[in-house]
Amino acid sequence: MKTIKLLALFFMSSLILTSCSSDDDGHDDDHDHEEELITTVIYTLTEKNTDVDDNSSITLTFTDIDGPGGENPSYAVSETLLSNTEYTGKLQLLNATDDPAEDITEEVKEEADEHEFFFSSTISGLTISKNDTDEDGNPVGIESTLTTGDAGTGTLTIILKHEPTKPNDGTSANAGGSTDVEVTFDISVVDPVK
Repeated sequence: MKTIKLLALFFMSSLILTSCSSDDDGHDDDHDHEEELITTVIYTLTEKNTDVDDNSSITLTFTDIDGPGGENPSYAVSETLLSNTEYTGKLQLLNATDDPAEDITEEVKEEADEHEFFFSSTISGLTISKNDTDEDGNPVGIESTLTTGDAGTGTLTIILKHEPTKPNDGTSANAGGSTDVEVTFDISVVDPVK
């Protein structure tokens, strides 16, 4: 199986995750919130294949340790996606300036009612469904299922929104809220080698 570079394009002015804290009376204070730096976005895709015991994993990774305006970000090299295949997806956000790296994903889980990931792709037939929900039953997107169609090339964009409207129509454009992270990966979907 051939490999390609999965390049991430960085479309936002900052990689900041804002997590609102509560004040002493137990009420949320929208003006008092703690900001967390997100340096790394990891999207791990594991092929669902009942015929193979050892499922193959593909990792899309974007890393920008010093944030916007500093050194250029780095990108993962990984295998391509297979056509007409279903993958289990899991997102992870890290602040790698801490040692050990802080897992920001845990904060997103704790404040799931205030966060939602959105996925879009320019590749025909590629779809992503969100598998996890907040306490009100609205999708979050840390866990997902990605399904490919026919072979092709294009982009996959992942956006994390803070305080989006819930429920929404499933698109980031109409969800409102603020964008915490937006990363676009150039990817290829290829037919399996026979």
